[in-house]
Amino acid sequence: MKSIEQEMCWMKICSISDDAVRASENATSADSFNLESSQVDIRQHSRSTMILRNVAIRHGRKALAAPTPRSLLRTLTTETLVEDREAIEHSIDNHWKETGANLNQLYTTNALHPTRDPSESIKKVQKDFILRQHIKKRTSHIGSNITPHYEPHQLLINPPRPEDVTLELLMASQSHLGHATSLWNPMNQRYIYGVRQGVHIISLEVTAAHLRRAAKVVEGVAYHGGLILFVGTRPGQAASVVKAAKLAQGCHLFEKWIPGTITNGDQILAKCEVKVVDGLDKKVEGFEEKAAEWKALRPDLVVVLNPRENYILLHECGLNNIPTVGVIDTDADPTWVTYPVPANDDSLRCIQVIAGVLGRAGEAGQKKRLEAAKKGDITWLPPPGLGKPKEEEEKENKAAGPGEPKGKGVELNADEVESGRRSRPGSRGLEEEDDD
Repeated sequence: MKSIEQEMCWMKICSISDDAVRASENATSADSFNLESSQVDIRQHSRSTMILRNVAIRHGRKALAAPTPRSLLRTLTTETLVEDREAIEHSIDNHWKETGANLNQLYTTNALHPTRDPSESIKKVQKDFILRQHIKKRTSHIGSNITPHYEPHQLLINPPRPEDVTLELLMASQSHLGHATSLWNPMNQRYIYGVRQGVHIISLEVTAAHLRRAAKVVEGVAYHGGLILFVGTRPGQAASVVKAAKLAQGCHLFEKWIPGTITNGDQILAKCEVKVVDGLDKKVEGFEEKAAEWKALRPDLVVVLNPRENYILLHECGLNNIPTVGVIDTDADPTWVTYPVPANDDSLRCIQVIAGVLGRAGEAGQKKRLEAAKKGDITWLPPPGLGKPKEEEEKENKAAGPGEPKGKGVELNADEVESGRRSRPGSRGLEEEDDD
């Protein structure tokens, strides 16, 4: 009986062991299947992660940089925000208050366009002005007194007169500085004061004397009705040249000189208008035909602020016996001009002083000429061949008859010839209008 029970136990153990082996085999196969499925899931997850990561890299910066719109926040909830409801109600209340329950009066409400009383603004301005004057009166004596100082615009607004020329003014304008000793012209030896650090120093006493002499020449030409031309072609000289020409009632040139303007003026200046004026500089009618056929006018005096760049102009003036005034530096030849003014032509302030002095001299000459003309003293003579206006000539020709010669010019008696010594014939009576 024991042997039978032992065999039965052994068979159970064997069957149990066989079941255990089968269970382990099933478990192993299941685990392997689960492992494979998990690996597939991991691969799919990694692919989706990489796709999402690329999307974040591409569009994440823009999404993070842009502010979150308020409408997007509203889409996240279905409830009405309290702040929005209050803001809407407040805006509606303000709208009804401002418009007075009328939408057509939106642009005429007092809140948008408040009315202003002009008397209040005037009173405010008066009050501020009185306060400013009070503060100025209380604080004007406080602090130090400022000595006169250099203001660049004053040389153009209020140029100095010939009697205002001093050695201090010339030194302050750097008119005594010349060029290096290696660049000097031996003809300037009588104008040089000395040498300092390899640079020639121009004598200020000589400069002042020559400047006063040139001012006298300009004043005399303007007094006798002459045409003065101011030339300055360097950068920065335009304003001073125009101001001087305006004071002296002359012409100006601040651009390049056209060669042949004087020697061949009939061709170059053919389009310039010419008019006839009387002793008080008023236009005289009746000379339109004669003025249209008149030759181009030539200047009676030329003031050149930079002679080295305008040697052709000086040469043409010499060929036509036109006197010239020029600023001569230590590297220029003083024989190029008739009345040299030794000074520093590279200093803009020096050029403004010289041009202003000469312009003031021309202004003084023009005033003296007009004052003399009002008294009946004409300081100039009309050019020969000008004659009388066309209407007067026709009347004289009709009264003279066919047998007598027709008058074509102006006959001068002995008194007029004697008075003509004060001016060069043809220096006045014609004026040229030019765009320059």
